[in-house]
Amino acid sequence: MRMLRLFAGLAMLAVFCAPAAALDRGAIGRLASGDADEQRQALDALVADNDVSALPFLQDLLADRVKIGADTTIIVDGDHGLDPLERAPVALPSDLEDVSTSNSLRLAIEESIAALELLSPDPALRLEAVKRLQNAELDEARLALIAKAESHERDSAVRDGLRQMRALSELQSGDRAMRLAAAKALRASVSGRVREALKARLASEEDGEIRVALTRSLRNVESSLAIGENLGIVFSGVSLASILLLAALGLAVTYGLMGVINMAHGEMMMIGAYATYVAQNCFRAYLPDHFQWYLAAAAPVAFVVAALIGVVIERMVIRFLYGRALETLLATWGVSLILMQTVRTMFGAQNVQVENPAWMSGRVFVMENLQLPYNRIVIIAFSLAVLALVSFLLARTRLGLFVRAVTQNRTMAKCVGVDSSRIDTIAFALGSGIAGLAGVALSQVGNVGPDLGQHYIVDSFMVVVLGGVGQLAGAVYAALGLGVAGKIFENLAGAVLAEIALLVFLIVFIQKRPQGLFALGGRQAD
Repeated sequence: MRMLRLFAGLAMLAVFCAPAAALDRGAIGRLASGDADEQRQALDALVADNDVSALPFLQDLLADRVKIGADTTIIVDGDHGLDPLERAPVALPSDLEDVSTSNSLRLAIEESIAALELLSPDPALRLEAVKRLQNAELDEARLALIAKAESHERDSAVRDGLRQMRALSELQSGDRAMRLAAAKALRASVSGRVREALKARLASEEDGEIRVALTRSLRNVESSLAIGENLGIVFSGVSLASILLLAALGLAVTYGLMGVINMAHGEMMMIGAYATYVAQNCFRAYLPDHFQWYLAAAAPVAFVVAALIGVVIERMVIRFLYGRALETLLATWGVSLILMQTVRTMFGAQNVQVENPAWMSGRVFVMENLQLPYNRIVIIAFSLAVLALVSFLLARTRLGLFVRAVTQNRTMAKCVGVDSSRIDTIAFALGSGIAGLAGVALSQVGNVGPDLGQHYIVDSFMVVVLGGVGQLAGAVYAALGLGVAGKIFENLAGAVLAEIALLVFLIVFIQKRPQGLFALGGRQAD
């Protein structure tokens, strides 16, 4: 008898503690065909009862797969019908109509789905639900669900997000102790929304102790946000520096070796970007299953195409103008105009769309105000890889030995049998090919158009001149310095004034140190 009473008590406890299944035919009918108040009440009931079994129906409702007939509600999945409660196949009537969902209802459905997903066993799904609920208006039912989820949460990121949501709501409570606890709980938050909420509460709060807690929390939040903003500026500067480095590497090779001011260098980048566009379209048309890897083919194609065009320019134009800087500058400027017009004729004057592969889409969330895009991270890594390959080529190969010999002393290199004319052609092709790789990177972060290269040619020359002619290490330091400094000045004074400030700095620097950061020594200086 005692055992029977124990089992009966446990059964009664299970019945009272188990959440009620609020999703029934009546709730489905109210959500599908009720008025706005009935729909909202039905959603609140589902959240209040923690009915996670309602998630599939709510997701179908949000995706416009729920249809209503004269006396039925059906989920339409292609040519098949499903019963919304039992999820069993049913026949499709001929009189089905769409469910009318207003923007406010869709927002309420999204919030209800996020609230119910807080009970999911998947930590990533729970964290995503917390992010979606950050700006939601929390009623009593949702606050109760958040409190329950927080009490059972084991993942620190999810628990912190839940605590922040609850504290933000309790910050407006009429209970003094609750407001004080909320003000202290928000001290470790890193959120612009928390900062604004603390400011608003501080402006209306009269209690001295709570005001002190609010002030301390506000100071901590602002300090954390400032760190995130500064780190974001530095990352943007490093990202810009990686692009400047790619753009300047090829120019450092050609300018350092031959002393040629190649105004068509920017158009080599443009050609690399358009080669990426063509490779993308070819993969989309002929290899759609492998489209996500089109960049692996685009990089070598862009290098080869730009290098071949560089060979043609060197053989047909530059070879006859060595030693005449002004004529070379004007001739390469004319070549750049020819290349831009050729691209306009082939692809049109409008920008073309180059799509990021799926693995380069998205971003890393470091802090609320510090998000690192995948495409920028990949470009930084790509720039370092190209720099390593160029450094190895120039320092560890026979071709690199010849290039360095011609750079240091062309006459003596000829005397020992180096074909300087051939080395000039190869070096110009190498510089043009590296510019083509820069175009591949640029296609992933900006517009691809005929005038793409014109935006980077001046900055490329600034990097080369500041770093020192023919010095790869100088190009690296100059690109990093100009990139980070440019972003800092841009954040302080705007893009135009930042560009002017950098130009003035470069002019003053060159007046004091015309050889750049890294001067050539010995015979290299002759």
